[in-house]
Amino acid sequence: MKTGADLLAEARTRITEVEPDQVMDMQRRGESVTLLDVRDPHEVNVCKIPGAVCISRGNLESKIESQVPRDANVVIYCASGNRSVFATETMKQMGYANVVSRTGVIRRWIDLGGDVE
Repeated sequence: MKTGADLLAEARTRITEVEPDQVMDMQRRGESVTLLDVRDPHEVNVCKIPGAVCISRGNLESKIESQVPRDANVVIYCASGNRSVFATETMKQMGYANVVSRTGVIRRWIDLGGDVE
């Protein structure tokens, strides 16, 4: 029987993760990046990265296709970096080829000078 930690560790071996500063560099270079926030609505109401698409992890499979094209360059984030790992793996299974998980907590983004609203 696997634990949640086991599932998370396995998922991490099948996806790509990027650091918050790498995402900021992408934005500075003008790369087309869709930020996807998979936190729950009460978390998003506290703060979110401007322009991010917000779809809670529990609704991802049923809502993502109507909001994010399959050929988009997607960076997924959450509060701790765990839901984004599982969301990244799910989107890869759904045919999204250019999708990565952003590591770390939202606090790290803020500490690096990232915008929030």
